[in-house]
Amino acid sequence: MPSRSLMRWRSERAAALDELEAVLAAIRGSELRRRRAALQVNFAYVVLVSSQFQGYCRSLHSEAVDHLTTHLSPPQVRAVVRRQLVIGRRLDAGNPNPGNLGADFGRLGLDLWPALESASRRIPDARHALEALNAWRNAIAHQDLDPARLGGRTSIGVAEVRRWRRACSRLATALDHVIRAHLRSVVGDYPWK
Repeated sequence: MPSRSLMRWRSERAAALDELEAVLAAIRGSELRRRRAALQVNFAYVVLVSSQFQGYCRSLHSEAVDHLTTHLSPPQVRAVVRRQLVIGRRLDAGNPNPGNLGADFGRLGLDLWPALESASRRIPDARHALEALNAWRNAIAHQDLDPARLGGRTSIGVAEVRRWRRACSRLATALDHVIRAHLRSVVGDYPWK
């Protein structure tokens, strides 16, 4: 059974992204107007994919922390350890980039990227896509579309954003499985059944 975080990624978060896809399909007007509007929607889509994936990762981390600390006693120790596992969490303020994901899930005693890569041969490609997504997200959000940092471009097509979304979905599924297995190995039972 997947985590609540993965179920939400596949339902509510996917629905929010699908709504933006519908806006793209509905753009009307002259060719120039459609291209300009589509570019702005594509920019919004990049930011939304990144933010929805960040929300998923943060939620999964919280679920994992809750499961891990549930097994601690007395309750006062549980609260202290939980606080230490989430205080300064990079996903609370930073992008869901490989470094932030590795640091936050590393607090749970997991070397994240090697674990993900051993779970799926497609993870290196998904990791590369996540890095590109975050580069574009930052460029858009900070209005710094520097072609030198964006592969020589200042515009992005919807096909590429869709590829990044699929990569985030692969990562979400792999994260769910890897975190579940890791927590079972640490505390002896599965966190989401």
